[in-house]
Amino acid sequence: MERAPGRRALGRLLEAVLRSRAEANAVFDILAALQAEEPEEVQDAVRVCSRLFGALLERGELFVGQLPPEETVMAGSQGATRKYKVWMRHRYQSCCNRLVELLAHPSFPVRELALSTLMKFVQLEGAYPLEKPKWEGNYLFPRQLFKFREYLEHDDIRYHTMQAASDAVARVANGHPEVPLTFWSNAFTLLSAVSLPHQESGVSNFYVKHAEPSDKWKVTHLKEHRKAFQLMWLGFLKNKLPLSLCKKVLVIMHDSILPHLAQPSLTLDFLTRAYDMGGAISLLALNGLFILIHKHNLEYPDFYGKLYGLLDPSVFHCKYRARFFHLADLFLSSSHLPAYLVAAFAKRLARLALTAPPEALLMVLPFICNLLRRHPACRVLVHRPRGPELDADPYDPSEEDPAKSRALESSLWELQALQRHYHPEVSQAASVINQALTVPEVSIVPLLELTAFEIFERDLKKKGPEAVPLEFIPAQGLLGRRDDLCAQHFTLS
Repeated sequence: MERAPGRRALGRLLEAVLRSRAEANAVFDILAALQAEEPEEVQDAVRVCSRLFGALLERGELFVGQLPPEETVMAGSQGATRKYKVWMRHRYQSCCNRLVELLAHPSFPVRELALSTLMKFVQLEGAYPLEKPKWEGNYLFPRQLFKFREYLEHDDIRYHTMQAASDAVARVANGHPEVPLTFWSNAFTLLSAVSLPHQESGVSNFYVKHAEPSDKWKVTHLKEHRKAFQLMWLGFLKNKLPLSLCKKVLVIMHDSILPHLAQPSLTLDFLTRAYDMGGAISLLALNGLFILIHKHNLEYPDFYGKLYGLLDPSVFHCKYRARFFHLADLFLSSSHLPAYLVAAFAKRLARLALTAPPEALLMVLPFICNLLRRHPACRVLVHRPRGPELDADPYDPSEEDPAKSRALESSLWELQALQRHYHPEVSQAASVINQALTVPEVSIVPLLELTAFEIFERDLKKKGPEAVPLEFIPAQGLLGRRDDLCAQHFTLS
């Protein structure tokens, strides 16, 4: 194998390429030096590549946009400047690919320099993007160069990353009165990429190898990883986060954060704040609260009162409808709940059902019937023949406290009204209350994700009568009359 150019020779090649485009072919000699066997020679080549392509990025001499095939551009009749930029962009891509390969080099200084050079290119591509923004104000980040996520699979790197992330979040949050959204988004991207093993035996994949690992090292114990993980997330969640970021955190809270915390109950403050915000944020916070209440025996004051307050017309149209009703079904599954509370939920849902879409009704009606099956004391809502007239319904829908709503004094007349619904499946589901409610409940799981499109497709597949008579006089003109004025000027052919 030929010996790679020395440091001075690489310096002369660098100056030549930057001085004149006619010397562009010298880039091949520089890239070839990245294949050298000696670590010192590889480091010299990496430094020269860093200076070369850093300068080309700043000058704008690399092609911007979706990179076309090199052969197609070179064989075409496009201008020399465009050909040069496309050609050099391909050389830059080759350099980045080789730097990624060097991250696995046996020499640590080479790995460290390759990583720092890639991160420099990440920074420069952020300032001088190589892709055009899809819309005005679009935030561009060269994710294809960001290889750090792969290193988080190593236990020692993950452990020290969690400590560094905790320090960085605390430093920025305490040192700036207003933290930009970009920082919070980047911090969440990093934090959400951290995933811990579930068993102690899983902590054995170390990036920095040691001949004799010691049990005294914190990095070798899952318990210490969980403490670092908890410190990292609690330091992040205690800050005032944007609403869009709160949603992202709550979506992964129940399966990616809470199971790995040393003390999951410490997230109660964040979940309480989110639950009090209302809307979709409250619906998402229910999942985390459910885990804390059922698995960690935490008490939440007036929990059912706030859950009752979340029931409004928008709950049938929000993105997280399936998750909300799944959790509400779990919360209302206990047979120890007072009858007035269950009656309030059944009555509120029945009242909201009057204006709900069919796909929601097919799920809500079995939900209400299941409540009546679980709590026989509430069946008085459908067996009150001498109940009050509709204009004197004692139920107060504006009352926020379910105990004061007087739902148990009312009746579920809304279900009888829905028996005349225009959709036959809804009418059939509402007619269940006319029969004796059997003990086995109806599972609502298959109905949680039901959409209007699925109902429409299902109706299209139904087979009706072969021939449906619509008109006993055959149509002879556009509007069906032989002597019609339109028939004199138009035909149905």
